[in-house]
Amino acid sequence: MRDVWAMMSGRWLAIDTATDIASVAVGSPTGVEAGALVRGARRHAAEIVQLLDHALKQAGLRPADLAGIVIGDGPGSFTGLRVGWAAAKGLAQEAGLPLRVVPSLMAAAAAAARQLGSAPVAACYDALRGQVYAAVYVFRPGEVETAVAPVVTTIADLARATARPPAVRPSVVVGDGAMRYPDDVLRWSGSAPISLESLAPNATTLLSLLTLKGATRTLDDPLAAEPVYGRPAEAQAKWEARHGRPLPDPSRPAG
Repeated sequence: MRDVWAMMSGRWLAIDTATDIASVAVGSPTGVEAGALVRGARRHAAEIVQLLDHALKQAGLRPADLAGIVIGDGPGSFTGLRVGWAAAKGLAQEAGLPLRVVPSLMAAAAAAARQLGSAPVAACYDALRGQVYAAVYVFRPGEVETAVAPVVTTIADLARATARPPAVRPSVVVGDGAMRYPDDVLRWSGSAPISLESLAPNATTLLSLLTLKGATRTLDDPLAAEPVYGRPAEAQAKWEARHGRPLPDPSRPAG
């Protein structure tokens, strides 16, 4: 109860950089006080610090004034997630803040679910190669159920898998992956896909999920934690296939 009270009464910084839309917001589960976003994956690294500074200044806060940071942990863009997580870790360490995470797909689904009650909602991000990062959620008062955990698949395969008992057919499907395969989405859900641009930014929705049962988890060791990339980036996959070992991290000294 003390943790819930702290989340409800304090002001949090939310960050999501899993897609082409990088967004930040400051507020609590009951409302957003400030926010900013930028579109275009190539802009994430150059502008994430400015986005954070802008949102905090709008809210009249310093990092030390925050109750904590909540961040979307993917799956999604490898580079985008690294940028957002590096910023979150740096602020959390500097200001001594707790760091909580929410699946980025859940945030997108929650934004679409606000007018649907407890109907299942799917989120699909483009994973290239004809695939998507996908998950299905059911939102109820005070809690969220993960009906299908994040997975890398095709929408057609996901539709077949969710048709088997217990069947989970979403009412809507949201995300850039859904927009890329609209015919498959229509056959699966019976509805046209919903774009991320037409919904509230993920960072805003992350704040609203803070107190929902089944939505967030706390990182015991934020500095060592990593987001859920879904699968390795193309360059990393090629390196590991050729050399049989992980790609070296350029931010860490050799030895």
